[in-house]
Amino acid sequence: MYTTLIDTHTLAENLDNPDWVIIDCRFSLADPAIGRKWFTESHIKRAIYAHLDEHLSSAPVTDNGRHPLPSPERLRETFGRFGITPQTQVVIYDQIGAVYAGRLWWMLHYMGHEAVAVLDGGWPAWEAGEGKVESGEGKVPEVVQFIGEPRRELLVLIDEVPAQKLLIDSRGAARYRGEIEPLDAVAGHIPNAINYFFQKNWAEDKRLLPPEQLAAAFSKLLGDTAPQDATFYCGSGVSACVNLLAMRHAGLPMGKLYVGSWSEWSRENN
Repeated sequence: MYTTLIDTHTLAENLDNPDWVIIDCRFSLADPAIGRKWFTESHIKRAIYAHLDEHLSSAPVTDNGRHPLPSPERLRETFGRFGITPQTQVVIYDQIGAVYAGRLWWMLHYMGHEAVAVLDGGWPAWEAGEGKVESGEGKVPEVVQFIGEPRRELLVLIDEVPAQKLLIDSRGAARYRGEIEPLDAVAGHIPNAINYFFQKNWAEDKRLLPPEQLAAAFSKLLGDTAPQDATFYCGSGVSACVNLLAMRHAGLPMGKLYVGSWSEWSRENN
């Protein structure tokens, strides 16, 4: 079972495994339609497409951020339509450092599905290795009943934020300091939060750093705080998942996600 990262060679060996589901999460905040266009032009063989706005977000239920987390019922329906059973190994990829794939990775873990991994190097690595691809809309999987319950200990809601032991802002330093804000109406950060930009987990090729390097970095970041007591946020509960993925890949327990993130906090507390 693969639970954090998987390499292109292992995926290629299992490309026709009926117990594996491959999900393409390529997306761009600047052009929400471009990911599906990329998918139609070329995607990993047998992959299906998951859209950040349509599949990985919903109308506000748990939070009022820019990418609200769907309800457990909605998630069960979505994952069932993806063909995910308790025996399924899920592999997710995107075009840049697990920024979008990480969100789906976290959502599946949140719903109790452990066998989910992000493709190391994503689409660029698959292309570079000349892995098998196909074009078109992709084959619609057989709908199954997804069985899973939310792990509430992984989720933080807005009224729980002040009680968190350690808040970690995953955005870039300039956004954290309030010097710029390209997406939300108000600049700044949640009081008492510290900053750890999610891209610090990347090597130059935007792959995650080796586990031992990540473990050393998170040990310094967390200090005396247990990993499971650390709460990460970003702008809308997406890129913070890269920090959560990196922490698990380092061999540490899963931290928590304040899913509404700065987009919700700044709106509700301004």
